[in-house]
Amino acid sequence: MRITLSFATTADHYLDDRSSQRLMISTPEDWEDVLRLRAEYDAILIGAETLRRDNPALLLRSEELRERRRAAGLKPDLTKVVVTRSGQLSPQARFFTEGDAERYVFAPRPLPALEAAATVIVCDEPIKAACIVTELERRGVERLLVEGGAQVLRMFLDEGLADTVRWAVNPQLTLGAEQGGARFEFRPAADTECRHEVLGGMEVAWYTLHPDMSDIDLRYLSEAIDQGRRCTPCATSYCVGAVIVLPDGRTFTGHTHETLPTHHAEQEAIRKALDAGADLHGATIYSSMEPCSERKSEPESCTQLILRHGFSRVVFAAYEPLHFVCCQGARMLREAGVEVRVYPSLADEVRRTNAHVWK
Repeated sequence: MRITLSFATTADHYLDDRSSQRLMISTPEDWEDVLRLRAEYDAILIGAETLRRDNPALLLRSEELRERRRAAGLKPDLTKVVVTRSGQLSPQARFFTEGDAERYVFAPRPLPALEAAATVIVCDEPIKAACIVTELERRGVERLLVEGGAQVLRMFLDEGLADTVRWAVNPQLTLGAEQGGARFEFRPAADTECRHEVLGGMEVAWYTLHPDMSDIDLRYLSEAIDQGRRCTPCATSYCVGAVIVLPDGRTFTGHTHETLPTHHAEQEAIRKALDAGADLHGATIYSSMEPCSERKSEPESCTQLILRHGFSRVVFAAYEPLHFVCCQGARMLREAGVEVRVYPSLADEVRRTNAHVWK
């Protein structure tokens, strides 16, 4: 999933004020650019306080943008997502009543009052961005736009799950501590790639935190899928392939049951790398399917192996279906700080290879 954080602040870094009215920080030109940006994403996410305070519908009003999405095979409106810890959300809010997009609510417990208005997804408390991203990705979201508020923005940044940041500042507007509400300041690393533009007086900065590596990822992931086709189908396991790419460019491959009937593809590739004396810290492992998070045939799951050996990135094509176990590999890896990338455009190939067990 590619994730962008988008927010506007005053010159003294406030996202809103203390009044009961909605504070418009953006100029018309900047706001139009934000609406065009929204149209490029599958889903938009806000926090519960933003929903309660501003009561946004989060719809695309421009028929031109809606038609552009239809032509691309997308729904006219983005999937809408809200995160709440208290669960104090009104089902009469415009978020729930306007538009026909999918609606998801992330909460630490079931919310019966909202079940008719949205899909409620329960995450462990405290709610983590890793849980949100993984659950949305399982449901087909590939591009997520996060618009706040401050706690939500900070959660994604602290967990390293933002790829790009769009920060718009209105240099003509200041509030001060007495008037200001939520305050938020983004402090990128000194070497972070950045570009600037001015839109109707707004100073807009785009920061790239994680570059797009899709071309490289798709090449190696296709190789992993090819490795999976070398497996002998078995009623009790998936046919999976894996490719390890070291920082120095060396590669190692593996597929399920390549040398032992209990070995998974990731194990096979890791074994070859270790036999060659490789240091796996900082390496990337490409697997045709989500690494397993629990198993009975070996003392460690593939997720545990990946974490123990210090991989920095994990890339796969298909989430493991709820067939043998409830796999949580992607979430566990993200929570441990490993970068996880999923390319569902290649998932059909994995399903065909595993037609003997896919449910």
